Amino acid sequence: MLKFAASLALSTALLAMPASAATAGQKISNDLSRCQAGNGPAVLVNISGVKASSGKIRVQSYRGTKAEWLKKGAWINRIEAPAKRNNMTFCVPIPASGTYGIAVRHDVDGNGKTDISRDGGGMSNNPSINIFNLGKPSYKKTKFTVGNEVKSINIKMKYL
Repeated sequence: MLKFAASLALSTALLAMPASAATAGQKISNDLSRCQAGNGPAVLVNISGVKASSGKIRVQSYRGTKAEWLKKGAWINRIEAPAKRNNMTFCVPIPASGTYGIAVRHDVDGNGKTDISRDGGGMSNNPSINIFNLGKPSYKKTKFTVGNEVKSINIKMKYL
């Protein structure tokens, strides 16, 4: 359990990049109509296990490459919304068919800072997180492909 707690803390810290640090991407609203049939390419992100209706949830898309996955300023789109306990759904448009990864962060108190004892996170394909990958699973474990359709994925949040 201690190994999981330490690795989750590191993972959450990686997702905690302040908004001002990332310059490559675009902040967008959570417009679920963009994920209706025929509106791709997009990713419908179903998040489960949100522990509280407080703070903010941040969803960021990345290209599924070693050079860009979780790199500072390399995110494509970012959506932030007030957290709702249990399940949330986001529509993340992507620029073209290809390989991508999604990272989610729950800033429980909404202060924009990482509190490793409270905040949570999750990633596409729900990879295991451990001390050996320093909370940053390889892009190989989080990447998925999207054609011109709306791809649906499920992410389970992890907290200490």
